[in-house]
Amino acid sequence: MVPIILVLLLALILFGAGFALKALWWIAIIVLVVWLLGFIIRPAASGGKRGRWYRW
Repeated sequence: MVPIILVLLLALILFGAGFALKALWWIAIIVLVVWLLGFIIRPAASGGKRGRWYRW
């Protein structure tokens, strides 16, 4: 009985970690796309230079 519970617990942990890693990959891809779009679509600053789209 104990080995079955351990195997099921291990499967549950691995499934949860796999789902979390997949979600983190999607978030990372979305952040990368927004970051790259920020370089393409930058507002013009005073003096005709292209400004920064972020504050830091």
